[in-house]
Amino acid sequence: MTDNRNTILAVILSGLVLIAWQYFYNVPQMEKQRVEQQKQAELQKPSAAPATPGATPGSTTPQPGTTPSAAPGAPASTVVVPRDTAIAATQRIKIESPKISGSISLKGARLDDVALTQYRETVDPKSPAIVLFSPSQTASPYYAEFGWVPAAGSQLRLPDQNTVWTQEGSNPLTPTSPVVLKYDNNEGLTFKRTISIDERYLFTVKDEVNNVGTVPATLYPFALISRHGTPEVSGYYILHEGLIGYLGEQGLQEYPYKKIDDAKQVEFNVTNAWLGITDKYWASALLPDTTAKLKARFSSNLVGKNRTYQTDYLGEAQTIPIGGSTSTNARLFAGAKEAGVVGINFPLVGLGGYNKQLGLNHFDLLIDWGWFYFITKPMFLALDYFFHMFGNFGIAILLVTVLVKLIFFPLANKSYASMAKMKSVQPQLQALKERFPDDKVKQQQEMMEIYKKEKINPIAGCLPVALQIPVFFSLYKVLFVTIEMRHAPFYGWIKDLSAPDPTTIFNLFGLIPFDPIAVFGPHIGAYLMLGVWPIIMGITMWIQMKLNPAPPDPTQKMIFDWMPLIFTFMLASFPAGLVIYWAWNNLLSVIQQSYIMRKNGVKVELFDNLKSTFAKKPQPAAEAKAESKT
Repeated sequence: MTDNRNTILAVILSGLVLIAWQYFYNVPQMEKQRVEQQKQAELQKPSAAPATPGATPGSTTPQPGTTPSAAPGAPASTVVVPRDTAIAATQRIKIESPKISGSISLKGARLDDVALTQYRETVDPKSPAIVLFSPSQTASPYYAEFGWVPAAGSQLRLPDQNTVWTQEGSNPLTPTSPVVLKYDNNEGLTFKRTISIDERYLFTVKDEVNNVGTVPATLYPFALISRHGTPEVSGYYILHEGLIGYLGEQGLQEYPYKKIDDAKQVEFNVTNAWLGITDKYWASALLPDTTAKLKARFSSNLVGKNRTYQTDYLGEAQTIPIGGSTSTNARLFAGAKEAGVVGINFPLVGLGGYNKQLGLNHFDLLIDWGWFYFITKPMFLALDYFFHMFGNFGIAILLVTVLVKLIFFPLANKSYASMAKMKSVQPQLQALKERFPDDKVKQQQEMMEIYKKEKINPIAGCLPVALQIPVFFSLYKVLFVTIEMRHAPFYGWIKDLSAPDPTTIFNLFGLIPFDPIAVFGPHIGAYLMLGVWPIIMGITMWIQMKLNPAPPDPTQKMIFDWMPLIFTFMLASFPAGLVIYWAWNNLLSVIQQSYIMRKNGVKVELFDNLKSTFAKKPQPAAEAKAESKT
């Protein structure tokens, strides 16, 4: 009766774990993906519906000595227009570079049209390119702006978001041909802006001012990144999305959207800083001169019913004498958070990128390596090394797993050796149960004596699993946050190692037209999304457990028996690369443990244990005798 009660309890607990996992993890993520797909579909449709207040943001007239902020709102008649329509509404300079396409608006000289041509919305190479920046009047304005603000009390007329600049020449912006813009305020100040772009994601903006007037002029250089509307985020605690910056001695500052909404505004007086807005894979960041003294700011403003988020900085005052001139330099990163481009700092090895090239202050932290960066970064570097050697991140995961196995080989050997000894003393442990059938305390005492005599560590079996935890976490982090893993294929049906296995056993792995989520909804259908690789992982985990001696406690035995099935369903919603790692690691563990057991003179009873699992269990003597009488 007790065994039956323990069995029922184990089954109930296993079911509760599975239900909780699906409810709190898998279902919400699928719902987010569905909403995002609907949102992308809507953005492709022209719309003439009235926008909510603030849909056409801009910059207000700058306050004296302060950075411009978002406008308080747009007229009620303002409408949201398709992105292509908004782009076509103003004169523009085309951007042509290997990784970026887009344009610069001559109105305001804004960088408000940037698409990342090497990245697509889906694994289909024909799907639309990732859009980073979009102009005003679109559904999600996002742009960078540079310029000057006057000193307190000054009535100087300076270029703003409504100023129409004039281009010198007619060439597009390319890595080999910068563009030059000019503006004359007709009050003695002439402005010249030179915009350059490299072959990756870096814009350089040089502003020059000449004073041909009759009085000196004092100006403050500024730069800002503005984003309108709260964007969809992944919602994971292990990933920061929102406002970010490394602000001199104040170090890394991260403000998720909710946090800056509550704070409204935070300011920092800094030197050697950078700041911007980051998504999971994409980011924009202002990269001022590392020696410049700045007043940096993060802010969130309510514009109508929508939020406007901004990161900006204000430089020191520059006074231009009569007949004199001044200049300032600014830089903008707008692109994908590639480790080799952003930079990665790690002792002895690492990728320089902009962090090293520009002498920036921890720009590598634009990628959220997490608290355990000392594990995550080496994991990425190893995967990246093997990827460049073999051209496939799936192969890289398999090779890194072997490498990790070799590193932990001595520790794992001790663990498996202890487990082999434990298996060898099973007859003695069984004899204890027969000698003291009703005295559990005496059984435990005698058992510990046997362990002590044979130098067996009873918890040694936990070590292989414990060693996997940091590796598992670091690989999960790498798969989740690094863009190199996004849409990285393996072989066969795995087109994206950072996404779950797309197959399911309940439609015969795609042979029949049946979608569990579409038929049963996300709350029930999520349980049926069980792909090929999760099943392989579950089988290898089950085989590995059959190598180990069964726990003496019936409840523990039942939990261990159900664990492979529970993990199969749990890991079905994890990135395919992680499931492949776990399955491959299980297989290597089986080989390693079998070798060590043979080395220690212990019979490998894997096939016997597998056979006994499916064999008909003998009836107890009392039940057999009762049946014979009937």
